[in-house]
Amino acid sequence: MSEIVLETRGLSRRFGAFMATNDVSLKVERGARHALIGPNGAGKTTLINLLTGVLPPSEGQVYLEGEDITGLASFRRVKRGLTRTFQINQLFPEFTPLETVCLAITERQGVGHSLWSTMAGYGRVIEEAASLLERFGLASVMGERTSILPYGKQRLLEIALAFASRPRVLLLDEPAAGVPEDERHEVLSIVSDLPKDVTVLLIEHDMDLVFSFASRISVLVAGAVFAEGTVAEISADPRVKAVYLGENA
Repeated sequence: MSEIVLETRGLSRRFGAFMATNDVSLKVERGARHALIGPNGAGKTTLINLLTGVLPPSEGQVYLEGEDITGLASFRRVKRGLTRTFQINQLFPEFTPLETVCLAITERQGVGHSLWSTMAGYGRVIEEAASLLERFGLASVMGERTSILPYGKQRLLEIALAFASRPRVLLLDEPAAGVPEDERHEVLSIVSDLPKDVTVLLIEHDMDLVFSFASRISVLVAGAVFAEGTVAEISADPRVKAVYLGENA
């Protein structure tokens, strides 16, 4: 029997009279590569903000590994293993990837405030950071300023930063957005190859990437779950083709 690691029950969020998410009940299995798709304005990013505690829900609950985390602050959710990336990267442009990931690791360990004064004493931190950068295809640029990296590498660095917190659930909000075509598949391939004990919930508009990445897909339309199933089921669903892919049913 599959184990549910992330679940929402009747999750809704109103902005005045506008219902951004409407009674969303979603189950994400441990180790899944789960994609959340839908047209612009469907409520996908709002849902991610509800999952991560950026926004409080108007109704409903969020559960992580069976624990109700609806009232927890964002940083407490991160400590429990729920981590996200953003559509626009949140990087330090003058830092190198090695410095950036070292900072993330020491913050996880609770010693980030002393990183720069004691860098020589953090051999194990540097070793972990270098190993993580290699996993994300960034070893060759670990000493370069982040601001000069190709955009695809910057996106990979942001995901590496999220991974440095040792998440059990990783929420990726359009990780390939703005990435050149020849680098997009590299980003999703590296994410797909993460350890299977890391569950990934992905928002992405590129359907070729979604179909090559996901084991399960949820379709959000007008803030509500419109359809859910395997890649084969969603790609063959005439309602999804009509509403999301713009095809006639």
